[in-house]
Amino acid sequence: MPTLQDIRRRLRSVRTTRQMTRAMKVVAASRLRRAQERIFNARPYAREMMALLQNVAARAPEESHPLLARRPIQRALLVVVTADRGLCGAFNANLIRAAEAHLSQAGAAEVSLLAVGRKGRDAFRRRGLALAGEWINLFRKLEFADAKDIARELMELYTRRSVDAVDVLYNEFKSILTQRVQTERFLPIAPLARQEGEPLGDYIYEQPPRQILQSLLPRYVEIEIYRVLLESQAAEHAARMTAMDSATNNAEELIDTLTLTMNRLRQAAITKEIIEVVSGADALR
Repeated sequence: MPTLQDIRRRLRSVRTTRQMTRAMKVVAASRLRRAQERIFNARPYAREMMALLQNVAARAPEESHPLLARRPIQRALLVVVTADRGLCGAFNANLIRAAEAHLSQAGAAEVSLLAVGRKGRDAFRRRGLALAGEWINLFRKLEFADAKDIARELMELYTRRSVDAVDVLYNEFKSILTQRVQTERFLPIAPLARQEGEPLGDYIYEQPPRQILQSLLPRYVEIEIYRVLLESQAAEHAARMTAMDSATNNAEELIDTLTLTMNRLRQAAITKEIIEVVSGADALR
């Protein structure tokens, strides 16, 4: 049975924890608003860029650019985008489980991992998995230059034929309460899927198609990587805000329970003392 001093010590500890979780919730909410603005601004451009390039890729021959070349998948690369910090619920755990499921379903293909985010890197190292590369501490101050560096490395691996496909696994931001794990194939760039008999849009090229694709396709990969990083950043802040809100509520419930228990112990102690005083007074009569 805990003593009154033990419960008071526990109450102080829980109150301190509640202050921390409440402050972290406020900070995450503030960062989430900025991250939402960035992702909402980036999505339309990325969507239109994807539609344009997929339409062009459907008409252009594969040999017009190395990023359009499709070949049998013997070696694949999985890019896993996690957070650099914890305290965000199941955000990182869901991604790591999805990555392990992807590896188990790879079949005969050899799959290598590239970790974006400290939590994913550390988890894969603990499991003894070799990494083809790592990028950490990007989300403190995420810039487009970071996405360009990652995209450049992915395009070099693909054009050198070190890998035959590049997949990206990340958390897509849907709402404050919902983040969905997504796996997308970035390379090779897939042509536009169309129904049988549906006509394709045509383009009049002012420069040769090869020259236009040489400029647009790397830009498309950079934009898509940047969009994925923004999605993951917004989803991380939303998950952390939700987790800290739940932790704050749990702390308040625990404080109420401990306060009730403490009051009962105090009342029992006071009652015991009164009984002892009355018993002593009766004994002196």
